[in-house]
Amino acid sequence: MNFYPAIDLKEGQCVRLQRGELGSAIVYNDDPVAQAKIFQEAGCRWLHVVDLDGAVSGSTKNVKIIEEIISSTSLKIQVGGGIRSLKQIDFWKSKGIDRVILGTLAVSNPSVVQQACRLFDGILISLDSRSNKVATAGWKNTSNKNTLDLAKSFEDCGVNAIIFTDIDRDGLMKGLNSNATKRLSDHVSIPVIGSGGINGPENLENVKKNIPNLEGVIAGKAIYTGALKIKDALRILKD
Repeated sequence: MNFYPAIDLKEGQCVRLQRGELGSAIVYNDDPVAQAKIFQEAGCRWLHVVDLDGAVSGSTKNVKIIEEIISSTSLKIQVGGGIRSLKQIDFWKSKGIDRVILGTLAVSNPSVVQQACRLFDGILISLDSRSNKVATAGWKNTSNKNTLDLAKSFEDCGVNAIIFTDIDRDGLMKGLNSNATKRLSDHVSIPVIGSGGINGPENLENVKKNIPNLEGVIAGKAIYTGALKIKDALRILKD
């Protein structure tokens, strides 16, 4: 099971939000590149990067910082936020990004996601759920798409993994929504990555025990506050 430390970028800084509300942003490091290096030095293999500015605007805003993270570390990187066209996907793949995350596009234009899966390796979809409905545009909007139904619709198109986030828990450290995450992972054959609310090693141990088929877990605030040590996360999730 993979461990994905998260870097969320807002105005060039590494921040964490509560329930995706931009006004709740807390800056944890004003040097995201240095933060990425910290994760690598701690033994992480993967990095989860979200361009929050891009997610809201629909166009990537923190390109230079992400490029510097790519050139300054050997981490495998998955990046999302405002990526809504084949051209943007091609841009990031050409930069050496291992996985590209598509969120809003999965709702607004699923045929483009399906086409992307035919053209590129490492295509992920992000299903950010609010009351079992998928949110879009940096979580500003909530669609009428049922999370499970939308996930199932991508079953056979070659999506590499689904990132599932319970918005009502994200950034609040109330623990991962294990029930909803397990329901999704049992519902589809696509690997699922759990996100939102991880609050410490005990929570992570319970997640691994109760949802053994998860591909991995994303953690953010728990790392930055010290509630979860990277060495503990890597130890717990190690196969």
